[in-house]
Amino acid sequence: MRIYLDNCCFNRPFDDQRQVRIKLESEAKLYIQEFILLGKVDLVWSYILDYENAANPFEERRNIIDTWKNCAIVDIIETPEILEIAEAIRERGIKSKDALHIACAIIARCDYFLTTDDLILRNSHGFSEIRVLDPTSFIRSVDL
Repeated sequence: MRIYLDNCCFNRPFDDQRQVRIKLESEAKLYIQEFILLGKVDLVWSYILDYENAANPFEERRNIIDTWKNCAIVDIIETPEILEIAEAIRERGIKSKDALHIACAIIARCDYFLTTDDLILRNSHGFSEIRVLDPTSFIRSVDL
């Protein structure tokens, strides 16, 4: 099984853990990381993850997230096909960078795209190529 975690998903454990939703999503994301390390799921990385992570103003967070690139089975680079898919996704009300993330996941033939972004979660219903879930829903729906 292939999964793609967007930048907000990678950053979730660094968010304020006093909110129940954030705490649950953080715990689920950390659990998913264990699945990756154990080889139960394959992680996909992309150029847009590199781009967004490089803009992270917190060096420690940026470095921690960057180490996950080494665990990925594939690193997707920009292609005209990705840009075309991203444009169609953007027309569904998803921001440009987020559309690029989803397009990269689709091109990499990921089964799941994981995010904590409410706008993406609201506007991603009906994709036939990939399931878009938050980390807690992923843990509940997948038998690993």
